Amino acid sequence: MREQPAILKITESAAERVKKLLSQRGKPSVGVRIGVKTRGCSGNAYTLEYADAIEPHDEVVEDKGVRILIDPKAVLFIIGTEMDYVEEKLQSGFTFKNPNEKGRCGCGESFHV
Repeated sequence: MREQPAILKITESAAERVKKLLSQRGKPSVGVRIGVKTRGCSGNAYTLEYADAIEPHDEVVEDKGVRILIDPKAVLFIIGTEMDYVEEKLQSGFTFKNPNEKGRCGCGESFHV
């Protein structure tokens, strides 16, 4: 039997940023939910939101002290992805290195598989 790839890998930087965001929220959260929405010139974009509850079909990834929930409609788009958090001089934010991506739009806002 072949080993299944991890649904999502989380870097230390991403885990620390998620912990910080959750601690600053001001109300309890079970974690952060990742989804994929139709948007942008390439077709899809990642979404990130606070999760107040674990929904029945959410995939749950617990790693490095954080809980990431993956919307069931996004799982096939996300399998094998690495979530990172990058801070640069002019921008900062979560980045996703997704082996399933076939391309991105010029601005980097959306992707297609």
